[in-house]
Amino acid sequence: MNVEQARANMIEQQIRPWNVLDAHVLELLGSVKREEFVPLAHKALAFADMEIPLPGGQRLLTPKVEARLVQEVNAQRHEKVLQIGVGSGYVTALLAHRAQRVVAVDSSAELVQLARTNLQKAGIFNAEVRQIDAPLGTAAEQPFDAILLMGSVDEVPSSLQQQLKVGGRLVAIVGEEPMMYVTVMTRTGAKTFTSEQRWDTVAARLPGVPPASRFKF
Repeated sequence: MNVEQARANMIEQQIRPWNVLDAHVLELLGSVKREEFVPLAHKALAFADMEIPLPGGQRLLTPKVEARLVQEVNAQRHEKVLQIGVGSGYVTALLAHRAQRVVAVDSSAELVQLARTNLQKAGIFNAEVRQIDAPLGTAAEQPFDAILLMGSVDEVPSSLQQQLKVGGRLVAIVGEEPMMYVTVMTRTGAKTFTSEQRWDTVAARLPGVPPASRFKF
């Protein structure tokens, strides 16, 4: 397989047509080697338009969804980003190239170690990966300029919203199958937020996030 041709095909045939048009994101996708963040058994699928199995029953999102989520976060060089759900560390690496610092948290010890190893091999030193029991952020580091959830939730926990700076944004896949939407929440004041649905997709639930409470009659 011609790796560089496969990478170029991924960008031009999958990602760019999916409205990922930010030149900086596209440049990163060409330079950050996705195949080095894919488990060895699935390396041949690194550029395929499909989710890839990870340890513990979790999965990498498709390249186009990962890229568009990074585009929505729109991290800036002076910003601190919180990533909930580390996967293999690939999206963490993309964010780290754009942000000042990334804190990625996950409840899986196996994925935390995998991501740490991958990031170290890739020479990423402004990202920290932490194992926590419940992936609802890390209060000691707040507030954050941006928060990204790498899995779906039926609603965004208020505990995460409160970890945003005023002016900060949170990107999450919200809803229930078959209708989920990437939603961008912006903190506009101490107690106020705006929310905008950007595009639809479907993703597995983010492990460890409790479902929204429902009234029972």
